Amino acid sequence: MAVTVSLVALFGLVLFFLLRSHSLTPGAAFIAVMFGFFLASTGAAGPINTLAVAVVHAIPNP
Repeated sequence: MAVTVSLVALFGLVLFFLLRSHSLTPGAAFIAVMFGFFLASTGAAGPINTLAVAVVHAIPNP
């Protein structure tokens, strides 16, 4: 678990700087995927999923 949280922090930091520098490369896409992959295996996955469901339900359907 400690390694996963460390990897989430590392990939999140790298992704932040890549997005801030507008660097849209295959490497940036890989970093984004790895960030999401490791984030999904932490304790933050449940609240993030709950938030996403709440946002989807808040959007009115036509």
